[in-house]
Amino acid sequence: MFAFKDGRWRTTLTGHIVAEQKTPLLRPSPSSISPHVSSRSTYTFAYQPIIDITKREIFSYEALLRGTKNEPAGVVFKRIPPAKLHYYDTQFRGTAIELAAQLGLSTRLNLNFLPAGLESTPAAITSMLSAAIRNNINPDKLVLEILEKEIIHDIGTFASAVNEYRRSGLIFAIDDFGSGYAGLNLLADFQPDIVKLDMDLVRGIERHGPRQAIVRGISRTCVDLGIDIIAEGVETTDEYKWLLSEDIKLYQGLLFAEPAFEQLSTAFHIP
Repeated sequence: MFAFKDGRWRTTLTGHIVAEQKTPLLRPSPSSISPHVSSRSTYTFAYQPIIDITKREIFSYEALLRGTKNEPAGVVFKRIPPAKLHYYDTQFRGTAIELAAQLGLSTRLNLNFLPAGLESTPAAITSMLSAAIRNNINPDKLVLEILEKEIIHDIGTFASAVNEYRRSGLIFAIDDFGSGYAGLNLLADFQPDIVKLDMDLVRGIERHGPRQAIVRGISRTCVDLGIDIIAEGVETTDEYKWLLSEDIKLYQGLLFAEPAFEQLSTAFHIP
């Protein structure tokens, strides 16, 4: 009955940054940054820590798209023709990897991924792996966040294609879980390594019974399948306390650490 749960059939996730590390990572000088992320570029990245509150360590950093003056991702996307979206989605990951390597990445790196990109851009994943190898980052440090909201026309075919890359060590997550309509099918047919709870489920959850019931159901399902959960967008102590009571151990949000523009900040706070 609990074959997945008892076996923990996936590789145990390791490789954290401890909270006691105080030496800040230096931001590279403009001359040391590759052309993809120089001042001549139209985009760059901020990096937000994801915290393991049990070990009091940084579990990973998520690369968050920014304009070169720290404008939000929406500003960058407005400059992209819709027909080029998946092409740029592939380019973004390569740039995020390059900059993270220059900043001294020593833990995992979460990268956003539009799943339909595999249909329009066959090299969507292989080019990312090539970028990692060029920058001396092991593929098992990359967490590919698949956006649940984007339509996947054939989940079975998508799962088969993605599973080929598990052999390289890639870790797969479903981002914004609970915000779309493919979530349960993805859990059944794809079985990711990680699920990131949608921030709309998290917001004010301590006083919202229906959201609590949904998160409890997701949590129990993930435990049985051996899937880790990240609570994303946590902003208040009350939200954190309720999620902690459900034994969720991985957190991302302003309560713990803000995104750092072109930096891998080691500073974080656990209430």
